[in-house]
Amino acid sequence: MDRPGSIAVRSVDLEVGGMTCASCAARVERKLGKLDGVSATVNYATERARVTAPAGTSTDVLVAAVESAGYTAREHEAAAASDGAAEEALRRLRLRRRVVVSALLSVPVVVLAMVPAWQLPGWQWLSLALALPVVAWGGWPFHRAAWTNLRHGAATMDTLVSVGTLAALVWSLYALVLGTAGEIGMTHDFTWLAGEADGLGSVYLEAAAGVTTFVLAGRYLEGRSKRRAGDALRALLESGAKDVAVRRPAPDGDGTVEVRVPVADLAVGDVFVVRPGEKVAADGLVLEGASAVDVAALTGEPVPAEVGPGDVVMGGGVNAGGRLVVRADRVGADTQVAQVAALVERAQEGKASVQRLADRVSAVFVPVVVALAVATLGFWLGAGAGWATAATAAVAVLIIACPCALGLATPTALMVGTGRGARMGVVVRGPEVLEQTRRADVVVLDKTGTVTTGRMSLRDVVPAAGEDAAAVLRTAGALEAASDHPVARAVAAAAADRGRLPDVTGFASLDGLGVEGDVEGRRVVVGRPRLLAGRGLALTPALEDALATAGADGRTVVAVGWDGAARGLLVVSDTVRPTSAEAVRRLRALGLRPVLVTGDHEAAARAVAAEVGVEEVVAGVLPAGKLDVVRRLQAEGHVVAVVGDGVNDAAALAQADLGIAMGTGTDVAVEASDLTLVRADLRSAADAVRLSRATLRTIRGNLVWAFAYNVAAIPLAMAGLLTPMVAGAAMALSSVFVVTNSLRLRRFRATA
Repeated sequence: MDRPGSIAVRSVDLEVGGMTCASCAARVERKLGKLDGVSATVNYATERARVTAPAGTSTDVLVAAVESAGYTAREHEAAAASDGAAEEALRRLRLRRRVVVSALLSVPVVVLAMVPAWQLPGWQWLSLALALPVVAWGGWPFHRAAWTNLRHGAATMDTLVSVGTLAALVWSLYALVLGTAGEIGMTHDFTWLAGEADGLGSVYLEAAAGVTTFVLAGRYLEGRSKRRAGDALRALLESGAKDVAVRRPAPDGDGTVEVRVPVADLAVGDVFVVRPGEKVAADGLVLEGASAVDVAALTGEPVPAEVGPGDVVMGGGVNAGGRLVVRADRVGADTQVAQVAALVERAQEGKASVQRLADRVSAVFVPVVVALAVATLGFWLGAGAGWATAATAAVAVLIIACPCALGLATPTALMVGTGRGARMGVVVRGPEVLEQTRRADVVVLDKTGTVTTGRMSLRDVVPAAGEDAAAVLRTAGALEAASDHPVARAVAAAAADRGRLPDVTGFASLDGLGVEGDVEGRRVVVGRPRLLAGRGLALTPALEDALATAGADGRTVVAVGWDGAARGLLVVSDTVRPTSAEAVRRLRALGLRPVLVTGDHEAAARAVAAEVGVEEVVAGVLPAGKLDVVRRLQAEGHVVAVVGDGVNDAAALAQADLGIAMGTGTDVAVEASDLTLVRADLRSAADAVRLSRATLRTIRGNLVWAFAYNVAAIPLAMAGLLTPMVAGAAMALSSVFVVTNSLRLRRFRATA
């Protein structure tokens, strides 16, 4: 609520189209920021703009401001997710088609220009026929972007690609039509110096076609690595119930009937039914029935919560047992699932995409190169060298400065690194996460499903005095085999591993308490200690002590009794992954301080932390609490990595400087993360950090080379020491160096 006297504001999410680099996002931000009272954050990676404006500001005004900068915009809510996915797929298909066709046409042009012995009569006209569609059609995205930038007084890398390739093409056409280059039988001598080249007898079609194809390929590879933040939100929202059985008054006024309606039609106060196996449609209060509800995806608890009349259930939980009748108290955007989605959205909007070095300098680099080309033309004309020599030197400046290596520096290293990572079970989402792997100094570890398996297992059997532990387990396992409760499955599996289980008759499930039945002529009760106490099967003092000890360690205890006495206890708990302790040691070796954060209770969390070697523990937190932990650490100056696997981790993964998701977890956790571990092995997190850091080093090396090449080569071109053809060859060799350097990542190995 706004304070008295304050100006009411509204937030609008816009889908922004047409951005080709991070400088485009900055331009959109500046354009929106010029409106009175408006501030905006534009994320180039997600193509989204989060705009805060006075309440009376029309969305049309915001859209018009973006369009006036040369881009498209529409309100996010107005764009259907399916339409957006279809449009994105179509854009990728079109770009891939341009790359393939341009490459097929460019290869003969480059080969003919570089190998004089293969220059058959009329080869230059054949080259023109092949290069013209590459420059005109293949390079159309660059020309269109350059024209848009020109109309708005700006310049980007697209401008340089467009100007350089068109200059080479125009000069070649001039030389072919008005010079001597078009004569049949002409061969292209390989010369190093502009002054030695016959300006009107030379064509530079290989430079025009080659540059276009190289940069197109880089753009395509880069596009494949961009992630869409909206996928996480869609995955989360689609994970809920689709429809629900609501109780409505019967048409004849006698009682109620169940009507199946879309979950969107559910209103606060409605009474709905949740059958076994169904998802709870909304947050609410249980009116009738008893069951176990699996809420691990929301709270991190490995054991389904036992609920009955008067208990609260959360939307998105899965009913693992009996039939429940629930009154809806919070629906739609107010449910726990929707609130987690909002946390993910806000966290992702606050994470700016790392500005690529090439884009950061493009605002200065491009205009300077164009100015240098014009200055070169003027200098040579003033020196009396003639139009041919002057134009040749100027075109060489534009070609040598074309950012082919810059365009390939990031995507090639990323593609090689991610390809190697895929073979190791590590998926890197995009180049924007790599910087964070180097800077991260704290790693927040989720417990359930990350450090542990998320599955219950039998840890101990405590027999009463005079009882045999194997007999206690065998008898209890026979009964539990008839139940589908996670604790029951753990007991039954452990008992079955030790031999054949006896038959059970008269089986009965006591909702929320346990089970009972006849085993080998005895009436056996297995369940909560209070169930046995109610049947006159009280625990002995020794068993009471064992129960207290197990509870203090955060473990679940099942009591077993028959013939008027408690016969023993079965201790069950979540299982720590066998590789987790080694993984923690490896993360420490990388300079990361581990912190265990979980929705489970303190005792269980401390026990797991002690087993894997983590000293710092934060327990009993919900998704918002995990997010608060990450924010607190960031406020203290730490760069935080988060490893998790559930919906309850999604907001923290998105807020983190580096989000690492276990691929065996929920889709939303995977979508909200920066790195995904395909294998359920926490050691892969350390390998993921090492691989990401190696990929980052390679990208930086590529960029340093690309800029050094341009800085050194541009003065040579201005001095007339390079022809456009040599410039094109140097550009190609620079790109080959970048690709070769990136291929070294294939030798990366996981730690043994």
